[in-house]
Amino acid sequence: MRKAPESDADVVVFDLEDAVGPGNKPAGRAAVADVVTDPAFDPGCEVCVRVTDDARADLGFLADDSFRLDLLMLPKTETADDVTDLAALLSEYGVDIPVCALCETAQGVLNAPEIAAAEATAAIAFGAEDLAADIGANRTEAGTEVLYARERVVLAASAAGVDAIDTVYTDIDDTDGLTEATAVARDLGYDGKMAIHPAQVPVINDAFAPSDEQIEWARRVLEAREKHEEGVFRVDDEMIDAPLIARAENILERTNRAADP
Repeated sequence: MRKAPESDADVVVFDLEDAVGPGNKPAGRAAVADVVTDPAFDPGCEVCVRVTDDARADLGFLADDSFRLDLLMLPKTETADDVTDLAALLSEYGVDIPVCALCETAQGVLNAPEIAAAEATAAIAFGAEDLAADIGANRTEAGTEVLYARERVVLAASAAGVDAIDTVYTDIDDTDGLTEATAVARDLGYDGKMAIHPAQVPVINDAFAPSDEQIEWARRVLEAREKHEEGVFRVDDEMIDAPLIARAENILERTNRAADP
């Protein structure tokens, strides 16, 4: 856990759910508490804990006001009430920590708009592996069996104005496959992607960073906008209107985030 920030991830997630066996939950909770309440722990990135279905036990360290925590990840979120209930637990400790809600069941995906709109939700994440298990789908390389769900989650996030985080890529040795999957997520509108191995982080970061050609195009568009009062204008051989201006702004925003995470 202490070495995780060295991966250059924007957020490190200490997972008390799937990563810890049932008999090891108490030891896992103690290990997480030991790190996040250590005044010497200064990761230089956001810190998140993925809770279990016993969040009260997971978050006992909140009684120590020296904890270092920026985000909670709620697995198998199925309704907005799930997020609200977690926020109510936090309020008992007098803390306000945003939630990343994992939509990874059929019910969670169908309720993604309401989950994304919950007050405590800062992001929603799509979990393809758990969803496939929930609906009895066979995972394929093309991913068409979860495409509708993947698109629904990112649409829900955009409508609510929160971040959308794409599912993990489970083959940690397949760099080309990860690059392609991340590019698809980026093009669908996702803001980031979960990684399950430190080696995946630079691949994901590179895929989300705009190319030099995209940055140059975006700058030309926004520079041309300053010279034109009309709603539509021309850059090179392309007619530019409001949606393309918004795309240019998005590209430069992502460029700035990549330069200063």
